Amino acid sequence: MELITINNVGGTVVKDNDVYTLKDNKTLKNLVLSSTELKPNKSTRGHNHVGQEEVYFFIRGTGIMYLNDVPRTVQAGDIVLIEDGVHHRVESQAEGLYFVCVFDGERKH
Repeated sequence: MELITINNVGGTVVKDNDVYTLKDNKTLKNLVLSSTELKPNKSTRGHNHVGQEEVYFFIRGTGIMYLNDVPRTVQAGDIVLIEDGVHHRVESQAEGLYFVCVFDGERKH
C-alpha cells in the first residue's frame, strides 16, 4: 500500500488544466479519496450527484463554496458535508485553494 498524506493522496491525475489539478485514489472498494489544487481566482464548474454524498476537507488557501447557490466562505481547517443531490461549486481566491474530498462510489463528474 502506498504512503498517502493530506498533501499527497496518491492515486492518479484525472484532470490537469488551467483551472485545477485533480487526483483520485481508488484504492478502497467503496470510497474514493480525491484532491483538488484549484488555481488562483478560478472556479469549479459545479455539479450534483443523485445518490452520492461527499465530504470536503479544506487544507490550504481561502475561497467560497456554494451549496445550492448559497455561498459559504471556506479556509484551511474547514470541513463541508455535502448531502445527496446538493449542487456544489468552489471558487478560489488569490492564493488558490487545496482541498481533499471523500465520496462513495465512482466519480460521476
